[in-house]
Formats: sequence, C-alpha cells, structure tokens
Amino acid sequence: MALSPENRYSVKVPLFEGPLDLLLHLIRENKVDIYDIPISLITRQYLDYLEAMKELNLEIASEFIVMASTLIYIKSRMLLPVEETQEQGQEEDDPRSNLVNRLLEYQAFKEASLKMREREELWANIFSRECPEEDTLEPELQLFDLNIFDMLTALRRIISKAPPETLLITREMLTLKDKIKFVMEKIYDNKTVRFEDLFAGDRTRIQIILSFLAILEIVKLGLARAYQEGFRGVIWIIKSDRDVESLSYEEAS
Repeated sequence: MALSPENRYSVKVPLFEGPLDLLLHLIRENKVDIYDIPISLITRQYLDYLEAMKELNLEIASEFIVMASTLIYIKSRMLLPVEETQEQGQEEDDPRSNLVNRLLEYQAFKEASLKMREREELWANIFSRECPEEDTLEPELQLFDLNIFDMLTALRRIISKAPPETLLITREMLTLKDKIKFVMEKIYDNKTVRFEDLFAGDRTRIQIILSFLAILEIVKLGLARAYQEGFRGVIWIIKSDRDVESLSYEEAS
C-alpha cells in the first residue's frame, strides 16, 4: 500500500548512492560471481528495488532509470541466438562485459576510498586518551557503514512479517512529523537501538513504511548514524553528537 498523494513525503538522504552501488549490493546479496552475472535475476531484483523506492517516495535519480534500461537491453541481447547477433555484424562477445568492467572499476575506487577513510580515522584518534563511556557499545563489536540498499533489504524483511492490512488507515496515523519525534525519542533515550526495535508497535505495512522514512530523515539530519555488524548482520542506529536543539525549524519539521 503506497502513501496517498496528500501524505507523501519526499526523502533524499546522503546514504542514497548510485545504481552501481545497488548492483554491487544485489551481487553481494545473491552471492554470485561478478564475472558471470545472472542478468535476468539481477534485472528483476533491480526493478523491484526501484518499485520499492518509488513506493517509499524516495527521490530516484535519472541514472537509476538509465541503468534499468541498460540492464533490460543486456537481457534482450542475451536472449538473441548467437547466429542472429553475427548476422547483424556484431562480435560474439559477452553483452555483460562493459557492465562488469564498470562495476570492477567502481568497486576498486570504493575500496580504495574506504581504506583511506579508515586510515584517516585511525590517525585522527591515535593520540586520544579519552576513556569510553560505560553505556557505549562493547569494544569488540565491529561495525560497518551501510547504504540505503542494506536498509531497504532489512525493511523488506520486516514488512514480509507484517499482518495483512485490517485497520482503517486515518490521516492521523500517517503524520510523519509525529513519527520522527517518536523514533527520535527512542534513539535519544537508548543512544544505541537495533533497527528492528524501532518498528516495535507498528501493526500495519503503512506504519512500518512511516517508521522507515522517519529513520531516514533522522539520519539525513545527522541526528543518528546507521551501522551494520558485517554482511547481513544486525543494523544499529546510534545517536550522534549533534544536538537537536541546534536544528532550524525547517530542518526538524
């Protein structure tokens, strides 16, 4: 069930990365070889994610649509008999090769960027003598940054467990501003909260979607950060140091 036009809320967050990030996410999720991408499966799942993003009213950049067209084109090329491609004067190369090269190059740059950031964080704290607070996470817990697609995957798992819509949805139930305040109070009271726990009390699919949009907006405002315990691990929403009182009215609302 999508949000009605009068209750739609446009969200654009820094976590929102590009179409190559989504493709790498799908390759990782399906545990497939990047050199032998099952194009039909990945295309179908890619389009499913675009539909999910549209339903959540997330801002979809034009490059996502271009990549969808590219995937569909590659899929159609792979369905053609070899003889037919040769008759058209095309070489007998893999239609996926250009995409694979782009993914490998992009992945290499991302990994290099991550290593540089890890080194920067290491040297930034090398002279620190501060003692950790008692209520912080366990020191042996290793957390990793995650992107919007990891959060969408977790959201889909939560929605799949939601009961069928049986309640009458009223406009009061669809107030995103109130939901942001409610979720923010949970985060600020506990400082560190499991992603799934922020949906406790949500009984319908639309309520789950509103909670998700609230989490995205809170992360966008810098009031919290999202981390994950490795591949498909627990997602944690952690309170940041930014003071909510310093936000302008436009930001907080």
